[in-house]
Amino acid sequence: MAGTAARRMAAAGLVRCFSLFFCALCCLLAAGCSDEQGFIDFSRRAETPAVQEGAAKPLVIAFAPVMSPEETRQSYQRMVEYIAEEIGRPTAIVQKRSTGELNRLVAAGEADIAFLSTGAYTAYRGQEPIELLAMVETGGTVLYRTFLIVAADSSIQDFAELRGRTFAFVDPLSHSGRLAVDYQLLEEGLTPEQYFSRTFYTYHHDKSIWAVANHLADGASIDNQIYDHIVETNPQLAGKVRIIGDLAVAPTGPVVMRANLPEEEKARLREIFYGMANDAAMRPVLQAAVIDRFVAPDASLYEPLRQKYLEHERLQGE
Repeated sequence: MAGTAARRMAAAGLVRCFSLFFCALCCLLAAGCSDEQGFIDFSRRAETPAVQEGAAKPLVIAFAPVMSPEETRQSYQRMVEYIAEEIGRPTAIVQKRSTGELNRLVAAGEADIAFLSTGAYTAYRGQEPIELLAMVETGGTVLYRTFLIVAADSSIQDFAELRGRTFAFVDPLSHSGRLAVDYQLLEEGLTPEQYFSRTFYTYHHDKSIWAVANHLADGASIDNQIYDHIVETNPQLAGKVRIIGDLAVAPTGPVVMRANLPEEEKARLREIFYGMANDAAMRPVLQAAVIDRFVAPDASLYEPLRQKYLEHERLQGE
């Protein structure tokens, strides 16, 4: 009888643990799959911009946050307000949940300016021609690394030991949050589906850190600049994970613009972006979005990754 009672107690404990794990995972995924944010017209303070006859068409600026929306939404809103003030034109913002959705928006010609991730830019194949407007510089560099992380109390010491484990990705088109791992496995002729036992998407780098810290995933790949930001702003969370390696450096995600914007407007936008960090009021806004300043882009930095993505895409189609 005592043995039976003990087995029942153990089974109940397992059920409770599974229930807690399932609830935590559902909360994480629900947060990552929340409804997309629509237009915010800063010239009208209305949810959806309505252009009256004869009124100037808003300059539409789009982004998909790399951290949880509540962490970055205010920063992007203030940047768009600043651009509207400087350019003297109504400006609206569109927030998308994923980089793929953002790419489709740009491809449809529905955004004049977009903050793309590195992976999204190298994967862009839209019919709407775009050109680089600016690159993000953080910590004195326009390059970043992909950190591989596990829980601080995990016994896993390197990427090889993640084989057959659960892995958290950020986004299908995130370079550090997915593609860098794809490219690593490509050298071995493997896919993440073959290498890991299970994968899921968090859609934000900080949520991937949270997933690993709370043992919802055995490992994750994240942007080192976001990790450094979390170390500064949430050391308790950062202390619950451990870096076990990093992958090759990559250029930061660029800001792009429609190629058919008027040339004088393009020139003015470059002035606004490159000078934004010189405004003392904007520096903390940029830093909250893990940006020190915007600099002139170097297209050659993205070309090797564009070729890798083409190879990756070709092999996926075979």
